[in-house]
Amino acid sequence: MNNILLNEQLKSFLNEDIGTGDLSSELIFEDDTMGKGGFLAKTDGVICGMFLIKAVYEAYGDCNVSVKLNVADGDAVKKGDVLAEVSGRVITLLSCERIILNLMQRMSGIATICRQLVDNLDDPSIKIVDTRKTLPGLRMLDKYAVTCGGAYNHRIGLYDGVMLKDNHIAFSGSITKAVETARAKLGHMVKIEVETETAEQVKEAVSAGADVIMFDNRTPEEIKELVKLVPSNIITEVSGGVTPESISGFKGCGANYISTGYMTHSVKPLDISFNTIGGIKM
Repeated sequence: MNNILLNEQLKSFLNEDIGTGDLSSELIFEDDTMGKGGFLAKTDGVICGMFLIKAVYEAYGDCNVSVKLNVADGDAVKKGDVLAEVSGRVITLLSCERIILNLMQRMSGIATICRQLVDNLDDPSIKIVDTRKTLPGLRMLDKYAVTCGGAYNHRIGLYDGVMLKDNHIAFSGSITKAVETARAKLGHMVKIEVETETAEQVKEAVSAGADVIMFDNRTPEEIKELVKLVPSNIITEVSGGVTPESISGFKGCGANYISTGYMTHSVKPLDISFNTIGGIKM
């Protein structure tokens, strides 16, 4: 986690929400009014983003809030669990509440989906990875949440890995031409992945020297045949329309990775609330 970037993002989120001040809290409470509160899980799931509680308060400019974390990122939680207890200036607690909840709910939702995907696949020989289908501005947090759910990160952006998709290949004229052109200009530390849909394309990608071959929108039965065309030194990846409901069908398909954007673009936020200590309902 890039702490410098995180702090900048949190300040931006706070500025968007608070603007010139929290009218509701600042009109009612004195600056030195103190209070206590707790973050409560309102449904079962996998928690993520616990570090944000303290980080948001500090980005707001208040380093004096006491934070007691009762769970850690990646933990399974139950409805009614008190995730964290905080005490400090009431204005700080209330002004930061929504930013903390928005981020934690989304991240925990992602972690929960990832855990479901891993459990439903039930195949330790295949790693599940995310995609670039993240919410703009939240990629760092989205991808961190993926790892808390037991899955892995694909490339972070366009800058740290070469993926030659159908449009790259079409504009280049062929898989071979696209790979050769990229390879001639690329350093040895970066892999080249090629998206394929047919046996002929797989064979061409192998001959062209691809490091990773993706089987795009292929059925588990098709993949079992396509992996036979790929030498063991080349990584294979399944992608396209994979959901918690369909992923079990890919168990034992022979691929090394399954990538899916479902975990980040179809996330259902985990229900978490913030209450005064006296207002927490178990």
